[in-house]
Amino acid sequence: MKKWVSILFALLLSIGILAGCGETESPVEENNAGEEVQEPAEEPAFPVTITDALGDEVVIEEKPAKIVSLIPSNTEVAYALGLGDEIVGVSEHDNYPEEVMEKEIIGGMEMNVEKIISLAPDLVLAHASSAHNSTEGLQQIKDAGITVLVVNQAASFNEVYESIEMIGTATGEKEKAEEIINGMKTKIAEIEEKTAGITEPKSVIFEISPAPDIFVAGKNTFMDEMLSLIHAENGVGDLDGWLNLDEESFIERNPDVIITTYGYYTENAVDLVLAREGWQDVTAVKNKQVIDVHSDLVTRSGPRLADGLEELAKAVYPEIFE
Repeated sequence: MKKWVSILFALLLSIGILAGCGETESPVEENNAGEEVQEPAEEPAFPVTITDALGDEVVIEEKPAKIVSLIPSNTEVAYALGLGDEIVGVSEHDNYPEEVMEKEIIGGMEMNVEKIISLAPDLVLAHASSAHNSTEGLQQIKDAGITVLVVNQAASFNEVYESIEMIGTATGEKEKAEEIINGMKTKIAEIEEKTAGITEPKSVIFEISPAPDIFVAGKNTFMDEMLSLIHAENGVGDLDGWLNLDEESFIERNPDVIITTYGYYTENAVDLVLAREGWQDVTAVKNKQVIDVHSDLVTRSGPRLADGLEELAKAVYPEIFE
């Protein structure tokens, strides 16, 4: 029996070589009888067909060697997957990691189609948040023979996981994508466990932009889910989405904590809130519980969102995360 298995193995190996497949030998193990047993070969990662955020079936024939990313969240996911060298073009809004500053800029709110085509990428990572406004440009890129994948617009952690998995599958890094997702889930679970014993949840309002046009984060946003995960209450959780809130209504809601997210472009963001006229009786102002958290960590749908949750938990419940 062993002889026949050896002959069969040699035959299969020779066929693989003659076919020019370039595949490596499958591992061989011995069974309990000491006979060699052929392990089943892993299925090739490509070609792969993915249904993107627009419902289109996108076929990727082989692992992309050159990638253009049209939005920072896609870029962060690609870098987390170890694809920094493959990235050849990013938007002008990309700022993480630092290496993106060395990449070619392919536009901002409006992409430069000619520039993208000139970079000759194998894959363009587009995004559902802007795809409907860029239909013509994306079609031009497709007509140039470049594969375009529209990644879903995520509004929850589960949808972020879907984005990471989609990009991982498209780039041949599905296993790494699973590692990232599992890492995020583990970190989030640890934060939830630390805050599980809270009996008096604090009321928190996210202030997304400063006065006079104050915007806040209501339900159906990342920030609302984050507050739930750390066992805090959204002070505007009865309102939907991102919305403008006048100062009088803000004061009436009297939050325990105010989280600002615009300190990266507004100097002394926290001091400006603390100094607002007529706000001295707001609990967050009175107790100086106004904290700035970088916007990218709590709004950008990528791997760092779990880090943003940790930063938020430390800001709201510093006594637990000392």
